[in-house]
Amino acid sequence: MARFAEPGGFVRSFGLDRERVPSFRAYPFDIPALRYLDRLELHPKVTYIVGENGMGKSTLLEALAVAWGFNPEGGTVNFNFATEPSHSPLHEYIRLVRGARRPRDGFFFRAESYYNVASHIEAMDREPGPGGKIIHSYGGKSLHAQSHGEAFFATFLHRFRGDGLYVLDEPEAALSPVRQMALLARMHDLVETGSQFVVSTHSPIVMAYPDSVLYYLTPDGIDARTLEETDHYIVMKEFLSNKDRMLAELLRDDSDTE
Repeated sequence: MARFAEPGGFVRSFGLDRERVPSFRAYPFDIPALRYLDRLELHPKVTYIVGENGMGKSTLLEALAVAWGFNPEGGTVNFNFATEPSHSPLHEYIRLVRGARRPRDGFFFRAESYYNVASHIEAMDREPGPGGKIIHSYGGKSLHAQSHGEAFFATFLHRFRGDGLYVLDEPEAALSPVRQMALLARMHDLVETGSQFVVSTHSPIVMAYPDSVLYYLTPDGIDARTLEETDHYIVMKEFLSNKDRMLAELLRDDSDTE
């Protein structure tokens, strides 16, 4: 397990209370990577949880977020809504080791359910109440009146205020490569204010933050790797370096070899 010389973040580590697991043959505990999960030490700045589809990245990230107190569909700890409850019970078996500091801000960003968060914000702003509208914290423009990428980035830019815990599940989903690089720059600005990130992503760009730890989920467990050791980086580099050869192989008509 990785260990860090720097002062701990808001979450120092989290793990699975294995003695309380009812069965490793039932979901979500039958997910291969979770079968071997004991404890993960989190980087005080940026921690990545990556791997192939179906390895349990989002399930693990969701469990961490819900155990902290975030709404399962995303948002801040003050969001309390459920469009279609679908989160697993994994958070009930997660042990969090909290740091000495307490965050002044925080957000659980889920690409797949961000539409629901945007809708909830609009619904709350239609209700009369003291204080200003919530959307002002997101740049003042309706998130539904923007493209997905614009709405995503408006949240990163305006709603993330710093000195916070930010849990991001596939934030690159609607971002162009240029915007993904801008997200890295924004993450750095927020890290400089004392923020901590835990990120699940498929993007080699997003997972390139240098002061970080990267955990790679596999059918055989969870490994700490470098960016260059991930399949995401290796496959993307190979494709861009040998595009014509790889396309010829991918689009080959098998009947030509018969």
